[in-house]
Amino acid sequence: MSGNRGVVYKGPKNLEVDNIDFPKLELGKRKCEHGVILKNVATNICGSDQHIFRGRFTVPEGTILGHEITGEVVEAGRDVEFIKVGDIVSVPFNVACGRCRNCKDGHTDVCMNVNDDAPVGAYGFDLGGWPGGQSEYTMVPYADFNLLKFPDKDQAMEKILDLALVSDILPTGFHGCVTAGVGVGSTVYIAGAGPVGRCAAASARLLGAACVIVGDVNKERLALVKKAGFETIDLTLDASIPEQIEAILGVPEVDCAVDCVGYEAHGHGLDADRDVPEAALNDAMEVIRAGGGIGVPGIYVGADPGAIDENSKQGNLSLNFGKAWIKSMSIGTGMAPIAKYNRQLMQAILWGRLELSTIMNYQVISLDKAPEAYQEFDFGAPKKFIIDPHNSIVA
Repeated sequence: MSGNRGVVYKGPKNLEVDNIDFPKLELGKRKCEHGVILKNVATNICGSDQHIFRGRFTVPEGTILGHEITGEVVEAGRDVEFIKVGDIVSVPFNVACGRCRNCKDGHTDVCMNVNDDAPVGAYGFDLGGWPGGQSEYTMVPYADFNLLKFPDKDQAMEKILDLALVSDILPTGFHGCVTAGVGVGSTVYIAGAGPVGRCAAASARLLGAACVIVGDVNKERLALVKKAGFETIDLTLDASIPEQIEAILGVPEVDCAVDCVGYEAHGHGLDADRDVPEAALNDAMEVIRAGGGIGVPGIYVGADPGAIDENSKQGNLSLNFGKAWIKSMSIGTGMAPIAKYNRQLMQAILWGRLELSTIMNYQVISLDKAPEAYQEFDFGAPKKFIIDPHNSIVA
């Protein structure tokens, strides 16, 4: 095997599917005997990839994009003991060594050994230089620690579309709910009806929430969420978010809120078409009850070249933190530690506790169609695009 192709970043809104190097079991100039090479079965387009596509998260030109990877092991290094050739595995988007203090504490989102510049590593970003996985083949290091093996290959392929979400957005949405304190009987507001917001809604239901309300400016995405049995509020309307929540619950507040939008948020009402990077956070602070919690899996960055003002370009947002403080609320931020949740979410899928096709609206595409799908996703398509590099899913 020597050929490989991948989705390559050429600049903002400019992607190409190019021939790229076949991955090697190497880290720089040294052998990576703890790694494996995967033949990718499913590699999805994520909202985080859209930040890069739009030029709002900078990466070097030539970067191979993609961090949601599910694949079949085709080669394993000498030191890999428990993952075998032929296994179907899910790859957490966090690159983690499994050896540092943070990894041993379960914080694989802030591994200290996989990025020389910051305690965070991820495929397909400028976070440690790890090539992305929107390609035919990918190398994964620290395989015994990082990879989640699906117990039965045939069963996994039957549910591969749902299982493809376990690499990122399902645990990310779940993490947002957990950090917000969602539990049995909770009322929950989820900002954003994109794929992560839809996963958060499904996660809140799995965790026992009594009422899950999803807000967005995209009417097609809201219709998809409504069809799946969740409450929705339309942020383009003149009515405020608390007013719309009160129309559903009888009170203008919720127990928990989850920000699944991040720094590319829009305002609402008359500002629904305007960039307001702190909007989702301030909305969550407004609607949460005293003593409630907010989970923030939506991405916020320290540098945003496309932001509306100089402060926002440096990651400095205007937050009503006084309101947050006086309410004695808790706020949990950061990337999700995928390995903390992926096994139990896999089991929930395999045993029929999570069926995601209705709310996710999957569209399986070939690798060559990826640039076109990025464009469609950028316009707010109510879909989850899953790239099938080898026609494994179609077959």
